[in-house]
Amino acid sequence: MDTSTDEFRIATPHRELLDQVLDKWSLSILNELCERPCRFNDLRRAIPAVTPKSLTATLRRLERNGIIERQLLGSRPVAVEYRITPLGKTLRAPVEVLLDWARARLPDIERARRAFDAG
Repeated sequence: MDTSTDEFRIATPHRELLDQVLDKWSLSILNELCERPCRFNDLRRAIPAVTPKSLTATLRRLERNGIIERQLLGSRPVAVEYRITPLGKTLRAPVEVLLDWARARLPDIERARRAFDAG
């Protein structure tokens, strides 16, 4: 954001990153991994609405961005555990700011939605 002109711009690399780490499945996964490391099936049970394909794709995106890491636990059978990285832990504060904003503004947003839907 350019404060000299109050123009709000989000550069493409930033928008792409935010799209990848703040989508609904990423936030659900991060919520689980903030509590403890999890295996794939643990995450599926904790987030029952996510499909295996979406869970796999989201885990790969988060891993690619350095937000989570996979750790091999065994080789027969192969066991993998996912955990949040130190970089991933730095997301907590900005997400909390967004949640605080949403909590404070939700009544205004609900009023706007009702007015829109009525109109």
